[in-house]
Amino acid sequence: MNIKQIRNATIIVEYAGKKFLIDPMLADKGTYPPFPNSPRQDQNNPLVSLPTSIENIINGIDAVIVTHLHLDHFDDAAKEVLPKDIKMFVQNQEDATEVKMAGFQNVEVLQEDTVFEGIELVKTKGEHGRGEMVKIAGLVCGIVFKHSSEKTLYVAGDTVWYDGVQEVINMHKPEIIVVNGGDNQFFEGGSLVMGKEDIYEVYKAAPNAKIISVHMEAVNHWSLSREELKSFINEKGISSTVSVPEDGESYTF
Repeated sequence: MNIKQIRNATIIVEYAGKKFLIDPMLADKGTYPPFPNSPRQDQNNPLVSLPTSIENIINGIDAVIVTHLHLDHFDDAAKEVLPKDIKMFVQNQEDATEVKMAGFQNVEVLQEDTVFEGIELVKTKGEHGRGEMVKIAGLVCGIVFKHSSEKTLYVAGDTVWYDGVQEVINMHKPEIIVVNGGDNQFFEGGSLVMGKEDIYEVYKAAPNAKIISVHMEAVNHWSLSREELKSFINEKGISSTVSVPEDGESYTF
């Protein structure tokens, strides 16, 4: 398998001979206004450019997985450039309706037993924040990938550490885990995705797994930098286990 960090939560996963594009935010740097009530109100989103052309990103994609419909996971540029007949997986019927309204014709709701081209795709739960923020931020999902020729991969999506993540790890025993680790926050309400302590909890739950932290430094409400996370994992002695990719960087397992 090969996992390539594009930008923010956008990654390309090559798995069992198929190529998946996950959470495509494909707009040019600075296209959208900053998310309100959060840091960097003087900076438009995305904060950084794509590391390669859109043509390179979408070339050869077999399926797209959209974990939820927030702008930084499925944006207007993605709606415009992705082929309308491409296979699209979404978390629920409500999201499927919206994606179909954007013109996509081949939309499927992920289940806990979805199979695509021989690859098991297991929808997992997530909590996009804590307390009241869970209701405000809305429903999200992650995905576990399974195939006899590959290690088990868990893409956790926009979730903080909570007992649901522990349950996924206990049940599926993933050998590779992708977490969204920018500790993005508004001025009130706390973390919306994992911070460094959350990532450490993932490590403790799956000490033999390789962990990749994405969703960093790309939209204005991030609060955990790559540099700070790298320092933290060095202090904890887990830098051989936890990777913090730059945009455009990829890993093969």
